[in-house]
Amino acid sequence: MKIHELKPAPGSKKKPKRVGRGLGSGHGRYATKGLKGQKSRSGGAKGAGFEGGQMPLQRRLPKRGFSNALFKKEYAIVNLEDLNKIIDEVDIITPETLLQKGIIKDLKDGLKILGNGEINKSITIKTNAISKSALQKIQSAGGKVEVI
Repeated sequence: MKIHELKPAPGSKKKPKRVGRGLGSGHGRYATKGLKGQKSRSGGAKGAGFEGGQMPLQRRLPKRGFSNALFKKEYAIVNLEDLNKIIDEVDIITPETLLQKGIIKDLKDGLKILGNGEINKSITIKTNAISKSALQKIQSAGGKVEVI
C-alpha cells in the first residue's frame, strides 16, 4: 500500500446538502423547510426548553440549596504501609519527597496520612493532615509528626 492509494472508507465522506440553489437542484424554492410557519422563517426554531411563550419550567421552579463541594479540599492520600517502602532511604518524609519517589502522582490540595498498615522505624513526617490512628502508630514507634 502506498500513500497515493489511500482512500477514506466508502460512505464516510458526505457532501453537505446545498439547499436554496434553484428549482433544478430539487432543493430550491422552500429549501427543504416546507411551506409557511414559524419553523420555515429565519431564526424561527426555538431551542430546547421553549414552551411557546409560557414561563419555562426551569424558571417556574424555585432555586434551592447550596453546595459546599466547590470549596472542599481534596488530599493526596498515603497509608503507613506505603511509607514503609521508602522509610530506610529518607530521614524526613515531606510531600515533595513522596512526589520524587513516585508514591503519589499529584499533590492536589495537600497530603493526608492514613493509618492502614504498621510502621516500625522512628521517623519525622511533615504533612497537611493525618488521621488519629496514623498519628498514634507513628508516635508509638518513636516518630514525630509536623502538620504544615
